[in-house]
This record gives sequence, C-alpha cells and structure tokens, in this order.
Amino acid sequence: MKLISIVTPCFNEEENIDSLYHQIHTVFSKLPQYNYEHLFIDNASTDKTVELIKKLAAKDTRVKLIVNVRNFGHIRSPMHAVLQASGDAVICMASDLQDPPELISDFIAKWEEGYDVVVGVKPKSLETPLMFLIRRSYYRLIAKISDVPVIQNYTGFGLYDRKVIEVTRKLDDPYPYFRGLISELGFPVAQIEYIQPKRIRGITKNNFYTLYDIAMLGITSHSKIPIRLAAMAGFALGLVSLAVSLVYAILKFIYWDMFQAGAAPVLIGVFFLASVQLFFIGILGEYVAAIHTQVLKRPLVIEKERVNFDTNFDPQDDSKK
Repeated sequence: MKLISIVTPCFNEEENIDSLYHQIHTVFSKLPQYNYEHLFIDNASTDKTVELIKKLAAKDTRVKLIVNVRNFGHIRSPMHAVLQASGDAVICMASDLQDPPELISDFIAKWEEGYDVVVGVKPKSLETPLMFLIRRSYYRLIAKISDVPVIQNYTGFGLYDRKVIEVTRKLDDPYPYFRGLISELGFPVAQIEYIQPKRIRGITKNNFYTLYDIAMLGITSHSKIPIRLAAMAGFALGLVSLAVSLVYAILKFIYWDMFQAGAAPVLIGVFFLASVQLFFIGILGEYVAAIHTQVLKRPLVIEKERVNFDTNFDPQDDSKK
C-alpha cells in the first residue's frame, strides 16, 4: 500500500485540531487502498494544541507530532516537517481548515495520473475582499518579475511526490520559499481550483510582518529585477536631474534679473532623491539579508520532542482509531 503523509504546521490552533483530524480520517476511510500518516509540527504553542494532538496520537498511531523548542516561524517549521515525512507522497495543508481536506482525493487521483506535483489554487476566496485583492496583486507582480513561470493564487497547499521532496532536501536551503521552489524545479504540475473558505474558529496567526516576510522572500528568491531596477532608476534619475539643472541654468542666464528659482524646487528634489535612495537601499538590504541567511546555514528547527515516530502499526488494524 502506498503511504500518504499529511503535514500540518500549527501554532495555537486548539479549536481546529480535533475537527481537522476527523476530516482527514473521514477522507482516508473512503480511500482504503492507501495508508496514511498525519504529521503535526507545533511551533511552541501556548494553548492546548500540543495536549490535544498527544491525545489523538495516543489513540491513533497514524498521528505523529514534532514539538519545536520555540517558534521558528512560518517558513522553517513547515519545511522541516515535510522533510521528516516518510510517505510516497506528501500533502501540505494548514491547520485552520481553510485548505479543504476533501481535495485530498482529487490530489491523489491526479498524482496517480502521473503528476509529480498537484497544487490547490484559489481564484476566489471568502476571506476579507481587501486582503484577497492584496494577495492577488502580489501573485500577479511575482508572475511578471520572476525568472521562472510561477503558480498564481497558490499558497503551498498541495501534493508532492517523494522525488520532489528528495530534490528539495538536497538543496539544503535554511530558509526556503517552498512555493517558489516548486516552480523553480520544473516538475509536472496539475492545478485544482477551489474557493478558500473563511476561518471558522480561532484567529489568523499571520500579521503584517509575516506577510511582508513571505512577500520579500518570494521576490528576492526568484527575481533580480528589483535590484537591477535600482541601477536603471539611478541612471535615469541622474539624467533627469542633469536635464533639469541645464534648464534652470539656461533660464537663469536668459532672465538673470527676473528668474527666481527659490528653495522649494531644491527641497522637493532633495527629498525625492533621498526617498528613492532609501527605497532602493532597502531593496538591496533584503537581498543582503537573504544572502546572510544562506551563509549562516542554521538548522530549520530545533526539536523538543517527537511522538509516535518509533511506532509500528498495522494499517488494517482499526482498534486504535
């Protein structure tokens, strides 16, 4: 029997864990030809998330748990869990139930057709319209400036064949932009559309910083255009400044007594150029920070404990479900 690994990162999701587990179990009860494991990785939750997962793991040996010593963030922790999964295929999905478990059957069907990667894309969402508009605009921006074709409206929710996971492991990236790597690697991809539901329980753990971090990681990992744009913009603004200076000089020579430039144009020009310089210094800093992260080569996470990783179970035995 082929083994399917479900990987679920979580942080303070006590209200969703039990429902997610049972929905996954229901899906696989209709797929008896497959075995599965459900691997949770917890980013040092401060609520009862770990306690609830341990209770599930005590009843069902298919449930596995990794607990991190601290919160290692939304990039490193999920990637570490994916690399620990042992399935012939790995399905990544969030713990907030905004990634519909019922799509698992569709993912597996496409995988059996020969696709190494099957991803869920969300052309529509029931989340806040403004937030969805921002996300969609970002995906379009990335698609235009990326060095490789990228999958739009894709958050990482999908199925990945074992060969994809092993190639990713060899990259040994300490801060991987996984959804960008999928496009970079070039494996055959099938896309399945879905409407993203609203979060029913709990509150999102994403904030401005985490969303900004993902956005800048996507840009710096897969495009050189911003940093090259800085050089081109600097050259263009230099020419504009030179042209404006020549115009002012000519006007001053022609209308020596009447032409008064004043301080306003000078101040406006200085502040404009300073803001442009600061913007592109920030872009340059993002690239330097990305290089710094790669050079440090820190581990993805440090584990505090594992549950059920050394347990052998019979997939036909339902006594512990």
